[in-house]
Amino acid sequence: MNLSEHRPSQADYCFTRRQFLNRFGMGFGALSLAGLLGDTAHAAASLSPLDARAPHFPGKAKRVIHIFSQGGPSHIDTWDPKPGMAKYAGQDVPLIGGLPLPSVFNFSKMGQSGVEVSEIFPNIGKSIDEIAVIRSMTTDVPAHEFATLMMNTGTGRLVKPSMGAWALYGLGTVNENLPGFIALGGGLGGAANWRSAFLPGAYQGTLVSSVSAPAEKIIENIRSHYSTLDQQRKQLDVLQKLNEMHAEQMKREQALEARIQSFELAFKMQTEATEVFDVTKEPQHIRDMYGDTETGRRMLISRRLVENGVRFVQVWAGGWDHHTDVKGNLRKQAEAIDQPVGALLQDLKQRDMLKDTLVVWGGEFGRTPRHDKGARGEPGRDHHHKAFCSWMAGGGIKGGQAYGTTDEFGYDVAENKVHVHDLHATILNQLGFDHEKLTYRYNGRDFRLTDVFGNVVKDLIA
Repeated sequence: MNLSEHRPSQADYCFTRRQFLNRFGMGFGALSLAGLLGDTAHAAASLSPLDARAPHFPGKAKRVIHIFSQGGPSHIDTWDPKPGMAKYAGQDVPLIGGLPLPSVFNFSKMGQSGVEVSEIFPNIGKSIDEIAVIRSMTTDVPAHEFATLMMNTGTGRLVKPSMGAWALYGLGTVNENLPGFIALGGGLGGAANWRSAFLPGAYQGTLVSSVSAPAEKIIENIRSHYSTLDQQRKQLDVLQKLNEMHAEQMKREQALEARIQSFELAFKMQTEATEVFDVTKEPQHIRDMYGDTETGRRMLISRRLVENGVRFVQVWAGGWDHHTDVKGNLRKQAEAIDQPVGALLQDLKQRDMLKDTLVVWGGEFGRTPRHDKGARGEPGRDHHHKAFCSWMAGGGIKGGQAYGTTDEFGYDVAENKVHVHDLHATILNQLGFDHEKLTYRYNGRDFRLTDVFGNVVKDLIA
């Protein structure tokens, strides 16, 4: 090789104007592109799946408290009075498949609206003008496991995200130091009822099984006894760097990123979670209003959670599977929730929070208007999916009304049927979402909470 032929010459350092623009024009474009991509990359790096986001349109509700009375509350003993059933007592009625079991509870008109309320709910009844009772609910299958999942995820069979996960996916959170979706308690079906399924793991509900312990014990192991906050911060930063290296060399793994996000959340919760769960921070008269019971504390904590930016709180208040002694067992169960739920509605109203907090109550199905065919002990009621009751309050709901009707026995819906998908569509509407457009692509298709069904019940909206 002749080295002289490869040495730079003077001509290599000289360019015509045309050559200069030709050679460096793309370079200037690349510089501009780098600047644009730099901003985008920086934004992507700082973007969290839990960042607050605007809904499709301005929603009247900013948050949801779902009081889930799992077990199947008897609708004709709670919110759908059927006084005419008494004349059929002792008669076999083929329409309902047996002997009618009239309710032993009296109903009275309450509030300015005059909506009829069972005697077992005197405290909730004080807020009836804020409540829209839905007397025409239906679901698909009268089995606890199926219907519980249907009410919480919109399906009884497939693995799908829960209602709270969808709400968090759509709205994000306004307090990154607390989970955006919290389940207080738990019941049949377990984590399947508050899972995120194919949505990113950051949207899964956080279970707090009991609130009876001191605040620092409610969420076990929330504080490290071995590392300071500074040390934990450094550990998490190193972990995130290792994850980024893994993503560059291999691929991004949703499960791994969800785990790291959970570590980050746990780190942040050390400074705020125990404060929110500490009901002793409340004045004594507020604690007395809710009652010193597990359900009372759950309702009070649910108010404290939404007050501190949590988007979706599900309060489990089960125990409504009354196959026997509906007279005694139902009254006992109603007494357990009447004071706390009544207090929650009044407390939210007093704090001017009810207007943008949607409160939803109900179970997975109702009970039959006939004797339970098992005939075990005192008369009870069997499972029933063709008609049951739920109610909604606050969050832009038109209170003081009873929507929909059932036949004279409460066996089937007579008008204005509301399926679980319709209820979900209405809840999402109040949060500001078109339920048909709040979707997530998975396995080659777009999924949504309402599957391919559901209509917003417009008459429930103020």
